[in-house]
Amino acid sequence: MKTTSFKLVLPAIVFVAMALGSLQNSTAKDEYSFVVTNSTPAGITQVLVSEDGKTWGKFNIGSGIAAGATTKLVWDESTNNQGCKQWVKAVFKDGSESKPKVVDFCDTSLVIEFSGK
Repeated sequence: MKTTSFKLVLPAIVFVAMALGSLQNSTAKDEYSFVVTNSTPAGITQVLVSEDGKTWGKFNIGSGIAAGATTKLVWDESTNNQGCKQWVKAVFKDGSESKPKVVDFCDTSLVIEFSGK
């Protein structure tokens, strides 16, 4: 009798383990991120993105990205249906902005470098 119970429970345990592993994998895949390097002598206070180059949204970068620093930024889930190619620019502590450029955010190894301030 104990063997029969074990045979019934083991497939259930395997199924639950596989389901939990699948959830963890799908969560990791759904997190879209990229790296920003600030190669300028000024701190960055905002990183702005736009699908059309006219209406800009901003990333939460906390207190900013210091001169010479590199950080990873993660897209909000609400942007998952947006296009891969978008405009990006930085706003610096003195209020000036970098020149906007188009990048492909679907590139999993994307590093955006702001330089030449």
